[in-house]
Amino acid sequence: MEKNIGSPDKVIRIIVGVGLLSLLFLLDGNARWWGLIGIGPILTVIIGWCPGYSLLGISSCKPKKS
Repeated sequence: MEKNIGSPDKVIRIIVGVGLLSLLFLLDGNARWWGLIGIGPILTVIIGWCPGYSLLGISSCKPKKS
């Protein structure tokens, strides 16, 4: 698994993930469980690899110098 998530992308994913996870505390009833979707972006940051990017052949990492 080659890393395909760069630094700016990581920051955006963390913000989105934490924002979605905050729904667990801000909403009432069954709607709040949609906040668990925020785990996905946070996990991709921890791993450094996004399966969607791999399928599409995208990488937001800086190219390696040879």
